[in-house]
Amino acid sequence: MAEPGTRAAEATADRGWRLRHLPVLLAAVAVLAAVAAVVGGVWRGADGALGAAAGVAVTAASYTLTTVVLAWADSKDPQLVLPFGLGLYVAKITALGGVMVLVASTGWPGLIPFCFGIAAGVVVWTGVHVWWLTTVHARRMLR
Repeated sequence: MAEPGTRAAEATADRGWRLRHLPVLLAAVAVLAAVAAVVGGVWRGADGALGAAAGVAVTAASYTLTTVVLAWADSKDPQLVLPFGLGLYVAKITALGGVMVLVASTGWPGLIPFCFGIAAGVVVWTGVHVWWLTTVHARRMLR
């Protein structure tokens, strides 16, 4: 077991480790947003294109916010990660639910592509994150 303070010293020496994966994930969802806009546009026209791309953007914004907040909390004190993570999760799910209810009440034809965009964003973000952890990050840990 590491001595107390060892983890903090290692983290201070490499301040960027908590956010190092973010550019790769954002690039992947940017490509997905473009593809989703094309697919949504073919499926439901302009509303579908906007809805699909917006769904991917909502997912990316949500996950980016979580990443940044949890990185900040971990840099201050690792014991802050759980309360900040849970609080942020509740706030995001509540906000997303409220937005979905409001948008659904308008009858906007882009709602279904929006939902598919969210789902696709989750799958791509998670898949690329797993890839990054098992390849790029794993190589760094072996050094």
